[in-house]
This record gives sequence, structure tokens and C-alpha cells, in this order.
Amino acid sequence: TRQEIAIMDSRPSNVSDGGRREFLKKAAVLPAALAIAHSASNASSAKPTATTDDKTRLPQLRLGKYSLSRLICGNNPFGGGSHLSVFVNREMRKYYTPDQVFKTLRRCQAVGINCWQAGGGSLGLYRRFVEAGGKMHYIAIASGSASGVKKLAEGGCIAIAHHGEVTDNLFKSGKIDQIGEYLKKVRDAGMLAGVSTHMPDVIDAIESKGWDVDYYMTCVYERHRSEEALKKLLGHVPIPVREVYLQEDPARMFKVIRQTKRPCLAFKILAAGRLSDRREWVEQAFRDTYKSIKPIDGVIVGMYPRFHDEISLNVEHVQKFGSPAVSG
Repeated sequence: TRQEIAIMDSRPSNVSDGGRREFLKKAAVLPAALAIAHSASNASSAKPTATTDDKTRLPQLRLGKYSLSRLICGNNPFGGGSHLSVFVNREMRKYYTPDQVFKTLRRCQAVGINCWQAGGGSLGLYRRFVEAGGKMHYIAIASGSASGVKKLAEGGCIAIAHHGEVTDNLFKSGKIDQIGEYLKKVRDAGMLAGVSTHMPDVIDAIESKGWDVDYYMTCVYERHRSEEALKKLLGHVPIPVREVYLQEDPARMFKVIRQTKRPCLAFKILAAGRLSDRREWVEQAFRDTYKSIKPIDGVIVGMYPRFHDEISLNVEHVQKFGSPAVSG
């Protein structure tokens, strides 16, 4: 997340303490501030547990034959992909050693999250997690060769969505039909086939073509508009281009989510951390999202519990706003 790195906040402590990711407000400050944040992380990281029972069961959605929690663990923080700045990226990568990824996944599992969404590059970590007793489903975003599809299938992946950045580029260049060829490879490998996108127009186009798609991954912000598109829409071009988050975007994506009969997995509901500064903003984003999507849909959220147990807070929001849901 690159657009809105704030300098040190001078608001009263009772407001800043409510921030969900305190680090995001400090990431671009002096190195001393980063060092303090880093030292504080060891004491405040959530301790994972290893089991899940009925009391922690989240509302479920159906994806093919699988029952998934309506909250899915995203992957961007694990790989240092904050979409905020290189400073945040580096701190995320520093924090998320393989052991810390496993701790976070176990914590997710303990509170009822039973699915991790990532890519082919994280498959090795997933295999290690499962071999150590982890019990989560794995869904991926990918594109390209059949060999990559085969590898994901052999590693236990249950579903692949065609990668959103590639999807949108193909759509803009008039080559969207190439996606259909990739989806066939996914189906032939025995997995569910989906499409990820940041653009409502992509879903409209696929629906109009009548493709046999199992699900969509839907970014609620069309963050990668071109300079020309931003100039036409806003009359000016914000910096940086391709990381612009507009308040009006979620409603556009929610509309097409409701129009399709297929399950949708909404992501970047917190605008890649931009709405994480205050807990009331986080709660509002969860409330608005679950109110606006279908009962058969879910949400993917990246987890960064470095300073408090935001995993449990996310789960509380889903239990509050994500029911009733389709039973598993």
C-alpha cells in the first residue's frame, strides 16, 4: 500500500490506541521509530493455539463440495505486499518469518478460519503447515502454464482463480477469452476454477459470455486505473498512480457481486490498510461489506497481528455481521 503513509500522529492516545495497525502510522518516520516498533512486536504478538471447536466455528460458504469460513486468510502481509510503501513491505517481510507465518495460520485455525488464499509461491509453506498438523484449505491465484496448475493440484490446492492483474490486463487489451483456456486447465486438474479481478466490468463481460466459472475473487477497489482514466474520472491524477483507492469504488463492485449467482470472495475491503487506522473504520468496512454481498459470499483479509490480536477482532466482526450464512 503506497499512497497514504502518515507521519507520526499527534492525536490523543485513546484514539491512536484504537488503531488496528499502529505500525502503518509509523512506517515512514525516522529509523528510531521503526526500531521501537520492531522491539515492541515481540511482546505483543498473539500466541496461537492449535485446535478449533464448535464455539469458534465461523459462518460458512460453499465452494464446490467444500465448506469454507466466510473469512479467509489473505497472503499479502506474509509476502511483504502491503500496497502502502517499501517501508511497510520491509517490516512485514522482517516480521513474517516462516515460523511466524505458521503461528498466524495456527491462530487463524484456532478461531475458526479454515482457508488460506495465496499463490504458487507459498505452496511449500502450506505443505509444511499441513505436514505439521495444520488443517486449512488452500486456494490460489495464478496464471500461465499447465505445469504450475499441476503443481498446485498435487500440493493440495482446491481452487485456482486466474490472477487479477493478468485478468485485467487481458480484458483491457481485448484478449479476455484467453482466460477461458486457463480455466479449462484448472478444471482438468480436478480443481475449482475462478477468476480474480479488480474491475466490475470484467465480471459483467464474463457473465455475458456465459462462462462456466465456479467463483470470483473481487477486489472492491479498482486501484490500478491508468493516468488517463483517473484524469477523466477525477479531473486530476493522484500520486501514486495504480494505488488510488476511491470511496465510491466498493459500491460498484458490490453491485456486480449481488448480480451474479456465483460465490464471490471480496478482498481489499480495508483499502489495503488505509482503513485500518481506527477500529471503528475497520468495523464499518466489515459491516458494509457483509451487508452488501450475498450470503453465499466471503471475504479475504490479510492478517498482521504484530501489535494486537487483530485476527480475533476480524473474527468478531464476521460473527456479528456475517450471519446468517449458508450452512456447511
